Amino acid sequence: MKITFKKGLLAAVAALTVCTARADEGMWLLQLMKQQNSIDMMKKQGLKLEADDLYNPNGVSLKDAVGIFGGGCTGEIISPEGLILTNHHCGYGAIQQHSSVEHDYLTDGFWAMNRSEELPTPGLKFRFVHRIVDITDLVNAKIKAGEVTETDALTYPFLSKLAKGELEKSDLKGKPGIEVRALPFYAGNKFYMFYYKVYSDVRMVAAPPSSVGKFGGETDNWMWPRHTGDFSMFRIYADANGEPAEYNANNVPLKTPKFLPISIKGLNEGDYAMIMGFPGSTERYLTQSEVKQRMNAVNQAMIDMRGVRLEVLRKYMDASDKTRIQYASKFAGSSNYWKNSIGMNKAIIDNDVLGAKAEIEKKYAAFAQGKPEYEGVVEKIDAIIEKSTPTLRQLYYTNEALRGAIEFGSTYLIMDNIKKALKEKNDSLLQASKKQLENAYDGIHNKDYDHEVDRAVAKAILPALAKALNADELPSFYQTINEEFKGDYNAYVDNIYDNSILSNRKNLDKFLAKPTVKAIEKDPATAYSLSKNEKLQELGKKYMELGSGMELLHKAYIRGLGEMKQPVPSYPDANFTMRLTYGNVKSYSPRDAVHYNYYTTADGILEKENPENREFVVPAKLKELIQKKDFGRYAMKDGIMPVCFLTTNDITGGNSGSPVINGEGQLIGCAFDGNWESLSGDINFDNNLQRCIALDIRYVLFILDKLGNCGHLINEMNIVE
Repeated sequence: MKITFKKGLLAAVAALTVCTARADEGMWLLQLMKQQNSIDMMKKQGLKLEADDLYNPNGVSLKDAVGIFGGGCTGEIISPEGLILTNHHCGYGAIQQHSSVEHDYLTDGFWAMNRSEELPTPGLKFRFVHRIVDITDLVNAKIKAGEVTETDALTYPFLSKLAKGELEKSDLKGKPGIEVRALPFYAGNKFYMFYYKVYSDVRMVAAPPSSVGKFGGETDNWMWPRHTGDFSMFRIYADANGEPAEYNANNVPLKTPKFLPISIKGLNEGDYAMIMGFPGSTERYLTQSEVKQRMNAVNQAMIDMRGVRLEVLRKYMDASDKTRIQYASKFAGSSNYWKNSIGMNKAIIDNDVLGAKAEIEKKYAAFAQGKPEYEGVVEKIDAIIEKSTPTLRQLYYTNEALRGAIEFGSTYLIMDNIKKALKEKNDSLLQASKKQLENAYDGIHNKDYDHEVDRAVAKAILPALAKALNADELPSFYQTINEEFKGDYNAYVDNIYDNSILSNRKNLDKFLAKPTVKAIEKDPATAYSLSKNEKLQELGKKYMELGSGMELLHKAYIRGLGEMKQPVPSYPDANFTMRLTYGNVKSYSPRDAVHYNYYTTADGILEKENPENREFVVPAKLKELIQKKDFGRYAMKDGIMPVCFLTTNDITGGNSGSPVINGEGQLIGCAFDGNWESLSGDINFDNNLQRCIALDIRYVLFILDKLGNCGHLINEMNIVE
């Protein structure tokens, strides 16, 4: 593969790692498997397949059974009828979308007994990777010709325009459901373009009750041992020709060219395991100073501000089923990375990540001596970090509090248009803007929003932000709180939530009947929203200015690391593109005198049961099945029911729902989490501690069969015993 950078970069790109890679570390690009000889390493670990069985650009392969589920998860096809397996927490938004107090699928579960009962889910999409193209030479040619700067070549506007242009010239132009995305890899030392085939008629098929799918809740999240039945099932529908189409009653289940056979033969420690999926984001090539910035400016802001919001939401959700259903998905999404940030900061210290980074930088400094393109790069990065950290901290705290926690506000840009229309007596602009304002109101006051819950969040978060930042770092509306409301946060919030134009339908109708400039200028939510956004824009602009040049420094640093460590093959940071990780089923010992087995069983579910704690409630029918050991053909040879297991696979957010596949290409589980002790893994992989937590496919089938009575779904799968 031709590289237009300096001589020898091909070897460098194949070597971008900070330590000698081991079989369990690495989020490998499928299109580089042969070039990097990773298939040979996989075979040594236990793979029985060939490279083309995994990824074949000219034919059908395992790649064609895996795709992006929704906006941030992975799903796999497990039948020739387009049946998708993913995590319960990945399908949680859809389950919540279909739930109400009358039909509480979150609590009771959902099982479609036939195709007519499968629920259309507006907005849910499934994306297959249709084609991958190396566009490195194309991008570099444009840089060389002066059409784009080296820095701008890394940006979304340039890459988006480039991708759309390439699609226009390709044979896929005009084909149904085709989307394109161009991205930098290895900090811009490589570029690839992805063609996706997107299906938008995806229907909910099966979801266990949350007492199964979220068993253990927040308490067990990121923890081992785990007993969570974290799965849900959906189905792709297409038109009569198998092409993507919007929902239509005449659409039919997609006949997929590839689906995963399912093995219930069982697992042993040391067995080969690989995961194909879409890891979201890693930062394995940060310097020591950047890791400190991540801890103190980013993670701590999440911990502090989300903690305040979650405490309020928990109180209201515990008091009302209606509120619990409304905020279920929001709470789960917020708490997931709140706890992750806590665990990451702890693991960075416990695992001496800073020491590991310092050692890498020491070796890099020796390597860089006499090489102008690399010498002093780390020091320049550190200087930028020192200047920019206070601004980044301010930005994250403000964003987490005012955008992440508080939902209510005013659409001040629409208000500006109404003011303009009134002043200019432009009736067409006025009518259009009034319609936009009505839509904005409906967008805020949707079925998953409670004005009083959000009011309570605002009353808690505004003083918390004031405590976290200096007075001169706060948005200007804090001056209003101090001067007009004598520092009374509750009174300030009540004024916004009671008296603003968008506070309630009565206020909105009154304004729409007689809109005035004076009413807009007096509107407290408009003043608040304008102040909030001005501060965030100011901080964003300042941070971008302080970080100028960082992209090219990273590009040089990573290129240098590659040259320093060649010819060891490696992988780029995750960026939500298809990757393969391989390793083994394996137990671990996190601390002195503590050893964790590589699997859990249904016995642990009953051991954890606590009817007084919603996180550890066991459904009566499941309890009876476990007590009677009524596991059917899904139990282990000793009659015990497995639930979850551990592997050494390298995963992160976005891998949720990914298939865990054995050496013969058969599905053995569904990845859903990482372990607490290795939450620094997005920054530095730890070969001893890093584990992927996966749901055993046998437990999935047991729940589907015995709890859901969905034998018809099992019958459409190819099960290997």
